[in-house]
Amino acid sequence: MPADGQGSGPRSDAELLRSVFVILSGVLVFAVGVLLLWKMRHILVLVVIAAFFAIILNPIVDLVTRARIRRSLATTIVFLLGVAAFAGMAYTFVRPVYDAGQDFARDIPGFVDRAQHGQGRIGELIKRFNLEEKVRENAPKLQKALSNAGGPAVHAAQRVASGLLALLTILVLSFLMLLEAPAIIGSFLALLSPERATQVRRIGHDAARAVTGYMAGNLLISLIAGLVTWIFLTIVHVPFAGVLGLWVGFADLLPLVGATVGAIPTIAIAFLQSTGAGIAVLVMYIVYQQLENHLLQPVVMSRTVHLNPLGVLLSVLVGVELAGFVGALLAIPVAGAIQVIVRDLWDDRQLRLKAVPTVGVDETPIAGLGSE
Repeated sequence: MPADGQGSGPRSDAELLRSVFVILSGVLVFAVGVLLLWKMRHILVLVVIAAFFAIILNPIVDLVTRARIRRSLATTIVFLLGVAAFAGMAYTFVRPVYDAGQDFARDIPGFVDRAQHGQGRIGELIKRFNLEEKVRENAPKLQKALSNAGGPAVHAAQRVASGLLALLTILVLSFLMLLEAPAIIGSFLALLSPERATQVRRIGHDAARAVTGYMAGNLLISLIAGLVTWIFLTIVHVPFAGVLGLWVGFADLLPLVGATVGAIPTIAIAFLQSTGAGIAVLVMYIVYQQLENHLLQPVVMSRTVHLNPLGVLLSVLVGVELAGFVGALLAIPVAGAIQVIVRDLWDDRQLRLKAVPTVGVDETPIAGLGSE
């Protein structure tokens, strides 16, 4: 017995040292992994955004391939159509603003001349408050401030260039993901056991269906909001009806605050046109919001996930912190996909597989078909 006891001591010490080494090695590997992820966080954000665009466009590519078109050609067609649609909307939005800026630049000499002679509303204000004399007194300060404005302008140009580079990166990544999606998924599933591969494929399909359902519904509701705005502003003769309709459509994509962000400048421009037009647009938005919240949202979003308000707010805050405006757009579908994945894993654990995945305590089916 003593011999056994003496012999077990070194073995126990060796096992203890081995366990400590394994634990420390695991902690070190985890720390290095977290550090690498943190260093590459901007790249990972671009990859995630590109992946979601690929998920959204993939059903359209699959639909085109059913017409016996090769996937490479189908991907190119869908991708080019998407880029053309985005460019067209951007041009429709930017061109009127550019034209208005050009008109204002041409009118500046006459505007300044009238103001110096005390003509017009601005001229009256200049005379009343003796602004011309104050401008002359502070001219050196103004010149110095203008001379130092180059730094912020260069910084803004750098940010614009970085944004364009990020957009180009997202487009390229999305195209490649769409093109290679079947091969990538097949290679990944080949590394798993047949049972695990079936589970992963099913959960991935459910999550993708939840994401595409939400994004398609959100786009449809935003399109309706933009069309309603354009038609109503045209009827009441508010200028820039097309631009404001596009603005409302873009803003309505944002969760929680999108409708308000889109409505405020539209109502303000309507009031600048006339008090009657402003009141009419304000009433229109109040009525439309009630219809959207109680009719459009329940009908259009019945085929996607439902998150509680706290989950929506937290996901949006995290999305804004990680990727700004695009992060806010993708926050809810990401949270919905996570909810579906967790629910599927829980159903697998409880051996309660469903033909249609559900979310929430009431087990609401994401495809609106009713739970089993």
